[in-house]
Formats: sequence, C-alpha cells, structure tokens
Amino acid sequence: MIQPTGQQTAAQEPHPARWRILGFLGVAQLMLILDVTVVAIALPHIETDLGLSREALTWTVSAYTLTFGGLMLLGGRITDLLGAKRVVIAGLLLFTTASLIAGLAGSAGMLVGGRVAQGVGAALLSPAALSLVVAMFDGEERNRALGVWSALGGGGAALGVLLGGLLTAGPGWPWVFHVNVPIGLAIAAVLAVLLPAGPLASADRPRLDVLGAILVTSATASLIYALIAAGEQGWLSAVIGWLVLAAAVGYVLFVLWQRRARSPLMDVRLLARRPVAIGAFLIVMATALMIAVFFLGTFYFQHALGYGALQAGLLFLPVALATMLGANLTGRMLGRWGGRGLSVTGLVVAAIGMAAPAVSMNPVSVVAGVAVAAAGTGAMFVIASATALGQVAPHEAGIASGIVSTFHEFGASIGAAVVSSVAAASLTGTTLSGFTSGFTVAAVAAAVGAVAAALVTPGRRST
Repeated sequence: MIQPTGQQTAAQEPHPARWRILGFLGVAQLMLILDVTVVAIALPHIETDLGLSREALTWTVSAYTLTFGGLMLLGGRITDLLGAKRVVIAGLLLFTTASLIAGLAGSAGMLVGGRVAQGVGAALLSPAALSLVVAMFDGEERNRALGVWSALGGGGAALGVLLGGLLTAGPGWPWVFHVNVPIGLAIAAVLAVLLPAGPLASADRPRLDVLGAILVTSATASLIYALIAAGEQGWLSAVIGWLVLAAAVGYVLFVLWQRRARSPLMDVRLLARRPVAIGAFLIVMATALMIAVFFLGTFYFQHALGYGALQAGLLFLPVALATMLGANLTGRMLGRWGGRGLSVTGLVVAAIGMAAPAVSMNPVSVVAGVAVAAAGTGAMFVIASATALGQVAPHEAGIASGIVSTFHEFGASIGAAVVSSVAAASLTGTTLSGFTSGFTVAAVAAAVGAVAAALVTPGRRST
C-alpha cells in the first residue's frame, strides 16, 4: 500500500498494479500535454465559427498555459496535504468537465473560461500523478517508469498537432475538447478502483497556505504572460517591463512570506538543493527547445507552404515517435550512464537536429531535423525528472513534482515567446529568413545548454 501523499517505506511491497496504474496515469498526463498544442491547428476554424478577435484567439491558447503553470505549486502542496489519490481524481474530473464546456462554447468568454478551468484541473492532476509514479517505483524501476512517463508527456506536444489536424478535418474543432470527456471519465473510474485508499490525514495537519498560493500564482502568471506577450509587444516594451517587475516583486514577497508562515506552501530551501535546481534547469531547456521547434515547424508548414491542418499534423508523427523513443531509451540507460553524460548527449543531438533546417530550409530538412531534435529533448525530460525527484523525501514528492511541472510550463512559455520574436518576419510575411533565424537560435541555445549541463549535472552516483 502507498500512503496518500505518495509515501512508501522500504518494508512495503511494491504495488502489484503499479505498471497498470502508470499506464492510466500516463494517458491522463498525455491529455494535459496534448491540450497545450491540440488547439493550435483548430484556431482558424474556431475563429470563423465564433467570430473571435485576435486577442480572444491568443487567450484561447495562453489561458490554459497560464493557469496550468501558475497553480502548479498549489497543486503539489494540496497533494502533500490531502493525498495523491483524492487530488488525481478531483483534478481529472474537473479537467474532463471543463473540456466539455470548452467544446460546447458559443462565445469567447465561455471558451476562455473552459480553458481556465482545464488549467486548474491540470494543475491539480499533474503533480499528484507524478508523485504517485515516484512513490510506487524505486531504483531502476523508477528510471524506467519515468522513461514511460516522459515519453508520453514529451511526445504530447507533437501528438497534439497530429490529433488536432485529424479532429479538425473530421468531426470538427469542438472535438479537440470533447475527445477528453469519455477518456477522462473512463480513467477516473479505473483509477478510483486501482489506486489504494490511504488513511485520512491527521487532525493536526498544517493548513493550506492561501496567501502563499496567491503570491506565487500571481507572480508566475505575470511572468508567463510577459514571456508570451513579448512576441507582440517587444522585449523592451514598458508593458513587458512592468509585468516582469511585478513577477519579481511577487516572488520576493512569496519567499519572505514562506519564511514567516506557520504552514508554508513550500520549503523554499528545496529550490536551493542542487538536484532540484538542476532538474528545473534541464526541464526548462527541454520544453523551451521542444516548443520552439514545434512552433516554427507548424507555422512553416501552414504559412510558408500552405499545407492544410491534416497534412501539417501528419508531418509531426515522426516527431512524436522520435520524442517517445528518446525518452524510453534514456529511461533504460539512466541507471548505468548517469545524468551528466545523457543530458549532454541529448542537448547535442537536439542542437544537431535544429541546425539542419537552419542550414537548409526545405520540407525534408525541417521534418528530419525536428525529429532528430525531438529525440534529444525527449531524453532531457527523463533526465530532468530523475535528477530533480530522485533524492527528495517521500513527504516532499508532491511539491517537488509541482516544481518540475511548473518549470515545464515556464519552458513552454519561454520557447514560444523567444522564437515568436526571432521569427516575427516569417510569421507575418512571406520571407523564410525568420524561420532560419529561429532554428539557428534554438540550435545555439541547445549547444550552450550542453556545455552548462556538462558542468553542473550530477553523474551516475548522484542519480
């Protein structure tokens, strides 16, 4: 039996259904990641049917990421306080209900509201599910389980484009949301039976730090929104400056409050631990690079080449397969090779893949290059999770998982914001120079990241 917070003692036997549980949790996590990108290809159809403004279209994408990332730490803390099973089921049901609302939307307000509610459900579900994975597996089994987990999550962005194209070209854009409903209900029913029911938390458990949650969520939302808006407003604009300043002030106030609060949202010293800090860096790099090449590839196929939604989506199938392959192989090798060598290898592979379209911009080099880069970033997801979570105490599993997932959303926002600024000329015009510049910046960032990873990532003994 595992405890509700994901605790597992050395004397306890591994849960007999742990691999089945991992499968269902992995599919649930895949839905969350899919919903970051599944809407992208459907946006032109949504715009036409609902008469959305450009601002509403932007919020259709960013509202989910903002809420997902901004509330992630709160979701991790709630997991530690209330138990992973309860939070997983609650988050899954909320996400499923919100998906139904978004699919039925007849106005911009209803659609964005549904996306916000999806983000809340995702922020509860993701860290709770990951804490269960960390708790149910140990040693080499944990590395393999994290490989499966990361393969599903890492391939989700590319699969989202493929699924979005298939659904939009088939039953219509509402089904990019409605498809979550039967899947979510089925997974919730199965997990309610498979997951062990832990005891209720003790009466003297710490209270939820509401003020801390407000401070860190507001600061995170401000920073993510600044990174997204920078592509349109400009990196040096006053609006971006004020948003970044507000985020910085919010984080400072959060740290000061955490030192004084009787029941803090998190122990801020956790972020000062080398494995957690390095894991956060690696997950930011992996997600930023993945989203950057996805963003560039999607716009290149649809804007520059004029491909339809289905054709553009199908071109991302090898990207999704490469991501999952890289993650799975890394999970199997991590115990023997250690995090340092694999993280450097993953980033070098990513740099080589992104350099291909930077040197020769054509459909073949873009598909091949992005697929190679995806294999490298897929490996990074496994290494980042194993590095950050491999040495945390069982009672910290929920909040540590929340930190990893939060930086996952940070990376997505950073990648999208940077590449949209660099490639602005190609996104709004007909020149290919912006796409070339975008892939070049991504390749250079991966190469620099490889050097940094070689210097700071723990070796085999530390993982």
